[in-house]
Amino acid sequence: MRYLPLTDNDRADMLATIGVDSVDDLFVDVPADARLDGLLDLPGHAGELAVERAFRAFAAANLAPSSAPSFLGAGAYRHHVPATVDHLIQRSEFLTAYTPYQPEISQGTLQTLFEFQTQVALITGMEVANASMYDGATSTAEAVMMAHRLTRRGKSLVSGGLHPHYRAVIETMTRFTDLVVEAAPADSRGVEDLAPLIDADTACVVVQNPTLFGHVADLRPLAAACHDKGALLVVAVTEVVSLGAMLSPGDMGADIVAAEGQSLGVALSFGGPHVGLMATRKKFVRQLPGRLCGETVDVDGRRGYVLTMSAREQHIRREKATSNICTNSGLCALAFTIHLSLLGEAGFRRLARLNHARAIAVADRLATVAGIDVINRTFFNEVTVALSKPAAAVTEHLAEQGVLCGVPVSRLLPDDDCHDLLLVAVTEMATDQDIDRLIDGLTEALR
Repeated sequence: MRYLPLTDNDRADMLATIGVDSVDDLFVDVPADARLDGLLDLPGHAGELAVERAFRAFAAANLAPSSAPSFLGAGAYRHHVPATVDHLIQRSEFLTAYTPYQPEISQGTLQTLFEFQTQVALITGMEVANASMYDGATSTAEAVMMAHRLTRRGKSLVSGGLHPHYRAVIETMTRFTDLVVEAAPADSRGVEDLAPLIDADTACVVVQNPTLFGHVADLRPLAAACHDKGALLVVAVTEVVSLGAMLSPGDMGADIVAAEGQSLGVALSFGGPHVGLMATRKKFVRQLPGRLCGETVDVDGRRGYVLTMSAREQHIRREKATSNICTNSGLCALAFTIHLSLLGEAGFRRLARLNHARAIAVADRLATVAGIDVINRTFFNEVTVALSKPAAAVTEHLAEQGVLCGVPVSRLLPDDDCHDLLLVAVTEMATDQDIDRLIDGLTEALR
């Protein structure tokens, strides 16, 4: 076998060495219903042309946001990515670069990471940021574990407005630790009050702003309540463009900010890759996971860049590491940095205002449709609406008409009574004609 060079005797020797009887014994921790019992129902082989045709047919079954009016959001947003971004990140010195272990020959990569950190610190209102996490969900989980290390407390209180995927990642990454995750019920109406739930064992309170349901909150009272009890406030941001219009998490008293940077420079791409952002107060820097790129000078006084305080598993013992992240989203971080550099502060704020204005226009029109109740009192570019019919059925109906009208909340919270709720996101990509098709489609579907 060309790709399987080991013999049966080789495998038997390896299994005997590690003390198991079979390969199946290595997967006993994986639930039986999650394991394949036999081969997939696929053709045994096919020619290259046949395979290409088959996969083109699969792809044609998708309705992509780029080819239809799209109001999808819920943590991944379609924004315009300037052609300059893709042109620059495909330069060979960026596209092929990996971990900058040798600073003397990695100055270009290190400088872009330093600029990335600077941008993240500025837009989040924090003092220090690290250099690229995997995505917003893992950044949030890392923030929770960081808070646990800092406070030496055993409980994380999670808002009901946090994206359920983020909560699931927190639960997965803390499963084999002594950290308990307490999640509040889903808060579709934006009336949650977490302050009374904070106690002496609370390491951190995790909130999303804007929330999963689009609500925007002033977090300053919650930050004060956290600090009164010695807990940290972790703020998750899934739509980073919102930071161009809202008071920053740092200005509202956040101790750690975890965010998804996909909205800047990174296309949807059917779900990835994304890029995580993470920032904190300078006094917490020694517990900040991932890479931290610093600026220094060489022996001749020339400016240079290095990785500093790298408490990752490759650099120190695993049990002492602040994180076991062993790669990064460097190319996506570069795309983020280029896009935000092209926008500048004025352009970033203008983009945020445009998103908000388009969302207001759509919310106002949705409110006039029979069978729709707009839930939000405050929002940035995403609103939750209650429909008179199941939201999942309505979205399927509009998709057949060539309109992606939003994300049914029931897909994210299948166990909650939210079958009528629909998340509608509006970015600068929504044209007047797109909005007309959305309103017309919903009007017809809800009759």
